[in-house]
Amino acid sequence: MINKQRLIDEFLELVQIDSPSSKEGKVAQVLVKKLEEIGCEVIIDDAGTKAGGETGNVIATLKGNREGKTLLFSSHMDTVSPGIGIKPIIDEANGIIKSDGTTVLGSDDKAGIAAILEALRNIKENNVDHADIQVVFSIWEEGGLFGAKYLDYSKLNADFAFVLDSGGSPGEIIVQAPAQDAIKVTITGKPAHAGLEPENGISSIMVASRAIENMKLLRIDEETTANIGIVKGGIATNIVMPELEIAAEARSLSEEKLDVQTNHMVETFKKAAEEFGAKIDIEVNRAYAPFTIEENDEIVQLAKKAFSNMNVEGKTGSTGGGSDTNILNKNGVKAVNLGIGMKNAHTLEEYIAIEDLVNSAIMVGELIKEA
Repeated sequence: MINKQRLIDEFLELVQIDSPSSKEGKVAQVLVKKLEEIGCEVIIDDAGTKAGGETGNVIATLKGNREGKTLLFSSHMDTVSPGIGIKPIIDEANGIIKSDGTTVLGSDDKAGIAAILEALRNIKENNVDHADIQVVFSIWEEGGLFGAKYLDYSKLNADFAFVLDSGGSPGEIIVQAPAQDAIKVTITGKPAHAGLEPENGISSIMVASRAIENMKLLRIDEETTANIGIVKGGIATNIVMPELEIAAEARSLSEEKLDVQTNHMVETFKKAAEEFGAKIDIEVNRAYAPFTIEENDEIVQLAKKAFSNMNVEGKTGSTGGGSDTNILNKNGVKAVNLGIGMKNAHTLEEYIAIEDLVNSAIMVGELIKEA
């Protein structure tokens, strides 16, 4: 009973509203209006003030007319760069929606938003009995999960949460995701003329090179990864590099393993600095905690029943990425992340199959019925 054309049109509308991280104000106001028209009670929390953005999270409640589990559906409003002036194209031959190749598409995560809105409209239009339903459209998920971190949890009373923000097609249930440590390193050496007296300098890039050479990076084991992502420094070629900034990360499904990997990276940097006589400042921040939901948990069984109703096999899996799901679980809201079919996210080749978009809306409807 999903209105396919309306769903497509709304998705196209949403991706054309610019909403880079911290600048989601315009799309938030559009979504407030849409949710109110459906019949939801809607507020915007103060997450934007706390995070330094222009709006907070959109929180909506659709009151039910029967007993049952209160479900929360969540997607984030922001898109990664380049995401200004998105021009979506319907490729009818392949049954997909893509960008024109100059920007991302924004199906991460406006496909989730469109699916939730269409499902709620369908429930209302067809007078489907349902328990209370809550919706969170979060800010600034990309690059920090700030919307979920500063979400006003006092406004939520959901039994289970379903985050629509994974790349697999509907049927994918992400029940495990890692913790992440963000590592910032500043190496301070000593400048000197590179041609006249280089031996009087301390090269920060040589310190970094020595450390990285002795560091375990990329795939550490089946649960753990680590990466040096940004290296920034230098003034001119004729000056021994006096200062260097490095941004790195480590992730693991096991917090114990994450602690070991992060400590290894920190100690390796410190040892290299000591060898060269450089100063070093290291800042480590646990960006988010891991989560694991058991296969036999009620939330997983609910999802599998919904997929069974669609003649789709529900399969559980894990991911190496973080999402609002991590933060919801950390704050006591049991949550899983569901696949909605976005492909090649965060690239200029991002696309989504129209069939996956439609099935994502059906998925939300079936979850509501099964609750």
